[in-house]
Amino acid sequence: MAPFSVRQVSCQTPDGEAERSLFLKKNFFTPFLRPAAIEEYKPQDATTNPSLILAAAKMPAYQHLVDQAIKYGVAKGGTEEEQVANTMDKLFVSFGLEILKKVPGRVSTEVDARLSFDEDAMVAKALRLIALYEEAGVGKERVLIKLSSTWEGIQAGRVLEKDHGVHCNMTLLFSFAQAVACAEAKVTLISPFVGRILDWHKENTGRASYEPHEDPGVLSVTKIYNYYKKFGYGTVVMGASFRNTGQVKALAGCDLLTISPGLLAELSKDHGAVPPALNEETAKSCDLEKIHLDEKDYRWQHNEDRMAVEKLSDGIRKFAADGIKLETMIKEKMLNVKNGK
Repeated sequence: MAPFSVRQVSCQTPDGEAERSLFLKKNFFTPFLRPAAIEEYKPQDATTNPSLILAAAKMPAYQHLVDQAIKYGVAKGGTEEEQVANTMDKLFVSFGLEILKKVPGRVSTEVDARLSFDEDAMVAKALRLIALYEEAGVGKERVLIKLSSTWEGIQAGRVLEKDHGVHCNMTLLFSFAQAVACAEAKVTLISPFVGRILDWHKENTGRASYEPHEDPGVLSVTKIYNYYKKFGYGTVVMGASFRNTGQVKALAGCDLLTISPGLLAELSKDHGAVPPALNEETAKSCDLEKIHLDEKDYRWQHNEDRMAVEKLSDGIRKFAADGIKLETMIKEKMLNVKNGK
């Protein structure tokens, strides 16, 4: 699966007479698991998350990064908890640095999901990660900090962008309320999850399939895109977690799209024209009205969206669980190091 870039991909039809263009975001979610995919798709940027770091940290090819991070954490001293925290930070940044050797753009590095409801802690952790990148000679302009799109996460994004010039990628975004709050916070980028929204509707409505034009995930991202463009918000909309090429085509024209190599391969075999489904001109004529959300309004409107509440909570729990698994693995390896094994 793939690192990310905004690219315009043009493919000629067999007879060479026509071209089709899609604004694509190619995202190898884990270049560690399929490094050859980076060479195949030549992505501009890359992203990680706790689940992917956990999987990569178990691979023999990356044990040197784990060992180096543990050495760093132990050398920093402090309590076991502090040593593990320093090791985790170093490991996340080390993987990010490895990615940046292969891509010319930016890497997204995620803040611990267990901090999702603590604004100050998220800001502090983000700045710590940025400091580690800078110590390695990588400027903050090449890093996107990934934050959960809770109210606290969005406000942390506001502070990081405004006060520290740190660019943020708001993840686990499922509701219109989350999108509005992110726009008002002036974060760099949001990642609404098209596929996970569809998954929830299929699981909870008894309906087995949706055509692209009625797909709940497609409709959600379309509404967000139209709202942002109509009212001139600069936050980038990056549709993510696609389940099929129909969803991709239905959102052609979106600022960025996260497309897996499998779906990219399918698209490369499709030589039909793919006209933009989204565009700023149409967005500016839509009937959406501008709204403002303070904390209580945000919490109420988000709460009214059962799907978004459940998917946000589920996503945080799963990322947190994988973070704990990674910590446990690090503690065991750290103990072995201290015992001379």
